[in-house]
Amino acid sequence: MLRRPIFWGTALLAVAVVVTLAGDDLSFFPFLLMLVGGWCFGYSFVGSTLRMPARIGMPLHIGAAVVLAALIVVVVEFAGPWLATLPQGARAVLLVLQMAALPAAGWIWLGLISRVTSAIARRDAAKRPAPVPRTWERAANGDGSEVRVRAVQMRMRALTLAIVGMVVPAGLVAFVLMIAFDDLAMRLGPRIVIIALGLLIGLPVYFVFTALARRRAVSCTLAFGDDEFRLAVGAERYVVAYRDLERLLWRARSDYARVEVRAPGVDLSLLVGIVKPPRGVEGGLPAVPKRVFRRLELAGLAVERTRRDDVVVFTRPGTRSPSEPARGARRSASRS
Repeated sequence: MLRRPIFWGTALLAVAVVVTLAGDDLSFFPFLLMLVGGWCFGYSFVGSTLRMPARIGMPLHIGAAVVLAALIVVVVEFAGPWLATLPQGARAVLLVLQMAALPAAGWIWLGLISRVTSAIARRDAAKRPAPVPRTWERAANGDGSEVRVRAVQMRMRALTLAIVGMVVPAGLVAFVLMIAFDDLAMRLGPRIVIIALGLLIGLPVYFVFTALARRRAVSCTLAFGDDEFRLAVGAERYVVAYRDLERLLWRARSDYARVEVRAPGVDLSLLVGIVKPPRGVEGGLPAVPKRVFRRLELAGLAVERTRRDDVVVFTRPGTRSPSEPARGARRSASRS
């Protein structure tokens, strides 16, 4: 539950209501809570529609975007006199919801723009040869199989914080612009304003983030041997015996495709999905070879499958703390 954005969105908006009731003005702290809380709801909604079948997710996404934009217009244009007649507590709750709806609507519209552009890209891609999925190759030393990718060494928590760090300043800039150009925004209408803010603020921030992330990408080689897992991350080399492996997360698909490895002396998280693959090659990772499942089970690891079919987690019951000294992991680095 703690990993779900909708939980944090609810908690942040609840705190914002309490703080707003306790004060007599819209200070920076509750305003920030409203922005981040609203973004959490928008992020959760967009993710839910993307996991649905297209025939359901797309109409639902479009409908929510239109309805939410229409509600914002109605509240701003016509609900002022009615809101003034409500008790203070009700006004505080509605104020929080109204402010949270702005980043939520912005993220939902950005997601809708992304879906439309992706659909156009898929249509164009249908006219070209399909990209080749990544496959396992025989390891260079003849022991097992390997795959070569480019990845960014970053944890999901750091990625989430980076996204929040972009959304909050962008939301503040958008809010300031809407105040500064209030008359123009009223004439254009909410839909045009949201789209314009997405194009002027959202897309540049997204492109800057992806460019910075890809600049940090390094060449990696991931290899499953008969008795060990080998990683080459740039100049660093890691060799982890299966009997010493404590946790291995392997996510093959989506923008969050990644590998997380933890063993004595090794604690890595490699994000593959955010790096653009070579032309003609599918993104993500190949599935874990079937032979590896049996070898990891024999080494004492338990297999845990999540609700997503492309995510597999191998864990060892009662694992040691990563701070304990390494017993079976070897690490070397080559210097140029």
